[in-house]
Amino acid sequence: QVQLVESGGGLVQAGGSLRLSCAASGRTFSSYAMGWFRQAPGKERDFVAAISRSLGITYYADSVKGRFTISRDNAKNTVFLQMNSLKPEDTAVYYCAAKPGAVWGANYNRSYDYWGQGTQVTVSS
Repeated sequence: QVQLVESGGGLVQAGGSLRLSCAASGRTFSSYAMGWFRQAPGKERDFVAAISRSLGITYYADSVKGRFTISRDNAKNTVFLQMNSLKPEDTAVYYCAAKPGAVWGANYNRSYDYWGQGTQVTVSS
């Protein structure tokens, strides 16, 4: 069992930055690839970024590539999402998720076993 708690969301102006954190419980954090997803009102939950268990292999949605950076600290059981050059279309609830094993297939919601409760990110124009 893995429990995930996101933090760091908030209101920011377009062009600004936010850093999301996701703290995981349990001693098996390094066994999971980690991902970030987001869901805007009335839309499906979409993949944002993912990172492998220990080699630092990362994947990004095209819409955030070059602006967002995912990272993790296995010693602190935490995954981060640094978001720069934010746009109004980035407004959504952001969720972190844990996927057992390798990072392949990490862009699919169904690959993940555990989800956090989400944190709201609002970007004003």
